[in-house]
Amino acid sequence: MSIIVQKFGGTSVANESSREKVIEKIIEKKNKGHKIVVVVSAIGRKGDPYATDSLISLINTQYINKRDLDLLMSCGEIISSVVLSNMLTQKGYSTQVLTGGQAGIITDENYGSSKVLSVNTDNIKNKLENNNIIIVAGFQGITSQGDITTLGRGGSDTTAVLLGEALKSEFVEIYTDVDGIMTADPRVVPDAQVIDTINYSDLYNMAEDGAKVIHPKAVEIAERSNLKVKIRNTLSSSDGTTVLRRQGIIDYNDKKIISSITYKDRRTQIIIDNIKNKGKIQSVMNLLTESNISIDLINFSLETNMFTIDDENVMLAEKILSENGYIYSINRDCCKISVVGHKMKGIPGVMSRIINSIFRENIKILQTSDSHSSIWVLVKTKDAIKAMRSLHKEFNLGEK
Repeated sequence: MSIIVQKFGGTSVANESSREKVIEKIIEKKNKGHKIVVVVSAIGRKGDPYATDSLISLINTQYINKRDLDLLMSCGEIISSVVLSNMLTQKGYSTQVLTGGQAGIITDENYGSSKVLSVNTDNIKNKLENNNIIIVAGFQGITSQGDITTLGRGGSDTTAVLLGEALKSEFVEIYTDVDGIMTADPRVVPDAQVIDTINYSDLYNMAEDGAKVIHPKAVEIAERSNLKVKIRNTLSSSDGTTVLRRQGIIDYNDKKIISSITYKDRRTQIIIDNIKNKGKIQSVMNLLTESNISIDLINFSLETNMFTIDDENVMLAEKILSENGYIYSINRDCCKISVVGHKMKGIPGVMSRIINSIFRENIKILQTSDSHSSIWVLVKTKDAIKAMRSLHKEFNLGEK
């Protein structure tokens, strides 16, 4: 019997009716003869009683060390695991609940964003042999000293894919509240379509650039082991999106050169004047990086020196630049739009089509950048929806 890993996110386990759907998905695969390992996130999102943010709100974070904070943050997933286990037991299924540590996920001591050092699945395998459904609390691991750690943002996705890799599972299913990977955010572009199949490269770029269905770290792990991943909706029976293994890429989506359009809002553009010395450019980068400010869309040339940062880092960046004598200007309320597609490589005119599509809507482009499989455009946030809808139409992404 093959092993399947199923991961259910916070919205999938947020209330009793959605948890019933989760149970249906688990039982469906179990009744087909598979060995099932389930990974769960904490119940709900911010504001819900057992969500991670709600647990953190119980304390004053100024008076807690990182080790103890990880203990608290790990509780949401454990609660969720036991709740699902209880529901399955009521239906006559045998289950075993495991913390991340009990599931064999060993990490370093970087509390809050721990790195996984190894995965030992012996405990899981032993319990699977007794016909148990294994339910693992996502987002967490354990140090060699026995301290509970958390894996940072996207930790439950990471847990699922790591276990899928270590168990040599047939595939990993990531269940969420949308029908799969889509050509754009359907809340922004009404005619966005589900992408039936996608490759690791495009999915990674989408995840990096704003698509929230799966964490980019999980995509990297899946790619290194050539692991098949399916993105599906907990509340739907649709097939969702299948992330193809490497040998399937040649058949992938051959009608369209663009896979999707994603975005990141809350961006601020910083333009620095009069830097022609490469040493001073490097100094700017070092100063910001040392303060844990992530820099994006970097364009340095003889004429212009610009980059973008997250809005929350603007005050700190201004302080650093002012204290070090840099002359700069700030452009707030920006949005980075990403046009993703590995098949655009070597195709002439893609950048031109993107720019013309946006210009037709009388939208000012503040900055552009590109790689072999993505093109990025910075616009004002007020123009972002119109720009994305225009791009979606330009590349026929609304057509199946």
